[in-house]
Amino acid sequence: MNILVANLGSTSFKFRLFRFDSAGEAVLVAKGGYERVTDYGQAIDDCLAELKSRGHVRAAADVHAVGFKTVLGKNLTGCLRADTDERVIVALEEFREIAPAHNPPYALGIRRFREKLPGVPLVALFETAFYQWMPEAATRYAVPAAWHEAGVRRYGFHGASHKFVAERSAELLGRAEVAERVRTLYRAGPASLAVGAGLAVKPLRVISCHLGGSSSVTGIRDGVAIGTSMGLSPQSGLPQNNRVGDLDSAAVPFVMKTLGLSLAEVERQMTKESGLLGLSGVGNDLRDIRAAAEQGNGRAQLALAVFVHSVRHWLGAFLLELGGCDALVFTAGIGENNPDVRAAICADLADLGLLLDADKNSALRGTEGEISAVGSPARIFVIPANEELVVARETVRCLAA
Repeated sequence: MNILVANLGSTSFKFRLFRFDSAGEAVLVAKGGYERVTDYGQAIDDCLAELKSRGHVRAAADVHAVGFKTVLGKNLTGCLRADTDERVIVALEEFREIAPAHNPPYALGIRRFREKLPGVPLVALFETAFYQWMPEAATRYAVPAAWHEAGVRRYGFHGASHKFVAERSAELLGRAEVAERVRTLYRAGPASLAVGAGLAVKPLRVISCHLGGSSSVTGIRDGVAIGTSMGLSPQSGLPQNNRVGDLDSAAVPFVMKTLGLSLAEVERQMTKESGLLGLSGVGNDLRDIRAAAEQGNGRAQLALAVFVHSVRHWLGAFLLELGGCDALVFTAGIGENNPDVRAAICADLADLGLLLDADKNSALRGTEGEISAVGSPARIFVIPANEELVVARETVRCLAA
C-alpha cells in the first residue's frame, strides 16, 4: 500500500511517500516539495509526475490514500476521512482565524486533492488528536463560560511528534504494553480512557520537548498526554521562531494605546516579528542566533536564555504534575541538533533525577540515542521527529477501521 503524506503551507507543498508491506511495516520511498506554490492543483500534478518519473508509481491509482497533518478544527479532532466527511473542511474553515497559516492551505489542499484524485481516500490527522484525554483542568482557561463554549480552551499542537515520542520512548524503556496503547490510541476515541488511567504496572512518565521553529513541551503518562505548553493556538507556549509564545493579555490594549498600533498591526507583529526573531534582532533561525551569541551579541544571548528558561519552566511543571519522570526526550530540529541547548535545559537537575552525560550529549546530533549519565534515575533521549510516519500509519489504521 502506498500512502502519500501531504504537508501544506501557505506557499509550500511538501510530500513523502511511504510503502507499507503485508506485515504493516512502512518504508519511506520518496520525498520532495515545492516552494512559492500558487496553485495546489498544479503542485499535485507535479508531485504525481515526479513520483512517476522516479518509478515509484505508474499512475495516480497507485496512490492508495493521502494523509494530511491538519492542525486545528472547531469541535472536531482525531483521525478522520476528509474525502467523505465534509465536517473536516468545515471545522478547518471555522477556526481559520486561530490558525491562519495552517487551516486555509489545508482546506484548499484537501479540496484540490478531491478533484485531482477522485476516489482516493483522504485522511486528516488533527494535531490536537493526541490531547483528547487531557484532564479538563488542563484544558480550561479562566474565562467566561460563553468564551469556552465558543471554543476558547487549551488544545495543544505537535500531536503527531509527541505521539511518536510517546511510542518510541516506551519501546526504548522496554514498556511494550504502553507502546501498543499509543499505537491504537486514535482508534479508541476519547471516551475509551478514564482520565489519568494507568496500566497494570508502575506508570510510565515521559516529558517530550519538541524544539524547532515551532516548539512545545508535553507531559505524557502511560502514552497519554496529560498537559502541554501550547494552548488555544500555535502562537502560544514557548517563544517560537517569529511568534510571541505566552504573553499577558493586557499587553495588547497597552501597546495599542501606547504605540498607536491597530489590532491588525499588533497581531502581525506578534506572529511575524516576535519570538526568537524579536528577542535577538538577528533572525529566527537558531543557528544564526547561536553564531551571533558566540560573537558577543547581547540580544542573541538573551534570546537563547529566554528560550531555555521557558523550556525549563514547562519541564518543571510536568515534573511536578507527573510526580517525576522516567524519561526526558528531545526532538525536532533544535532538540536533535543542539547539544548546548540540551545541556542548558538539563543543567543542575541531578537532584530531580536528570543527570546528563556531557560527552554523550556533545557527540549526538540528528540521530537517536541516549544522553543520560550512567546511574541517572531518569533516562534522557534524543528521538528524531517523524511526524509524517505517524500520519501515514494512522491513515492506514483509519482505512482498516
